[in-house]
Amino acid sequence: MLDFNKIYLFYLLIGVSAAMFAEGFYLLCFNTASYRKNINRRLKVMKDQPDRESVLVQLRRERGLTSGGEYRLPLINLNQLLLQSGLSIGLTRLAVSVAVGVVVTFAGLLLFGSTLLHALMGALFSGLVLPILVLKMLRSRRQKKFSAQFPDAIDIIVRSLRAGHPVPVAISMVARETPDPVGSEFGIVVDEITYGADLETAMRNLYFRVGSDDLPLFVTAVAIQGSTGGNLGEILQNLSGVIRMRFKMRRKIKALAAEGRASALILSSLPILMFMVIFFLVPGFYSIVWDHDLAKIILAAAGGWMLVGNLIMYRLVNFKV
Repeated sequence: MLDFNKIYLFYLLIGVSAAMFAEGFYLLCFNTASYRKNINRRLKVMKDQPDRESVLVQLRRERGLTSGGEYRLPLINLNQLLLQSGLSIGLTRLAVSVAVGVVVTFAGLLLFGSTLLHALMGALFSGLVLPILVLKMLRSRRQKKFSAQFPDAIDIIVRSLRAGHPVPVAISMVARETPDPVGSEFGIVVDEITYGADLETAMRNLYFRVGSDDLPLFVTAVAIQGSTGGNLGEILQNLSGVIRMRFKMRRKIKALAAEGRASALILSSLPILMFMVIFFLVPGFYSIVWDHDLAKIILAAAGGWMLVGNLIMYRLVNFKV
C-alpha cells in the first residue's frame, strides 16, 4: 500500500493557488499591452530582425523545417505533425523537454515505490506516446483557431482586391492585421513569394503547414484565378460565406452532442474519483487486495474496457462536417 502524507497534498494546493494568482495578476496587468505590442509571432520576430529573409529562416527553423522549407526529420508524418502543431520552440528544445520528462517520470515512479519494469514502461510512455498525444491536441486546437479566423482573413483579402491591390499585397495586409495562427502563416506566404516562390507554391506550402480542411478550397480558387483569370474577389467572397456556414454547422453539431460528451465525461471520471475519495478518506480500504497480482490484472482490464468505451463514445459525438 502507498504511504501518502496528506501534508504534501496541502503543499501542492498552496503551490497551485499561488501559480493561479500569479497568472491572474499577469493577465490583468500585462496581457492587453502585450497583445497590442505583438500582434503575431512573425511581427514580433521582425522587430528584432529587420531582414525579412532572416525572419523567414527563423520561423521555418522554429517549426521544424530547414532554412529552405524542407522537413528536417526523416519521419515525415512526425515532422508534419510537429509543423502543424504550431510549436515554435525548435527541435532541440523539444528534444530536451522530452528527455527531461522521461527522466523525471522514471525517477518519480521509482521514488514512489514502483518496480523497475513499471518505471521503464512509464518512461517509455512519457517519451514516446505522451508527446505524440500532446502534439495532436495542439494541432487540433490550432486548426480550429485557424478555421475560426480564416473567413475574416478572406474578407480582408476581398476588400483589398476590390480596392485594386494585387493578391500578394492583399495577403500582406492579412499578415499585418491578423493575430496568430493566421497572421504568421500568411506572413510566411508573403515572404516566400518575395524570395522567389510563385503564388500557387506558397499557397500549397501554407496548406501543408496548417492542414485545415478549409484551405484546399482557397488554394484551388487562387490557383485557378492565377492560370485562367476571373473575378477572384467575388469567388473568395462566396468562399468566405461557405466556410462560415460550415463553421456554423460544426458549432451546431457540437451543441447537439454536448449531452453525449457530458455523459461520457461523467461516466469516465466517476470510478476514478470514487477510487481517490475512498483512498484518501479510508487509506486501509484497499490494503487487503492491493498487493495481489489478480487485483492489478482486474484493474488493468477495467481500465482497458473503460478506454474502449471512451473511444466508442468519442467516435459517436465527434465527426467531421
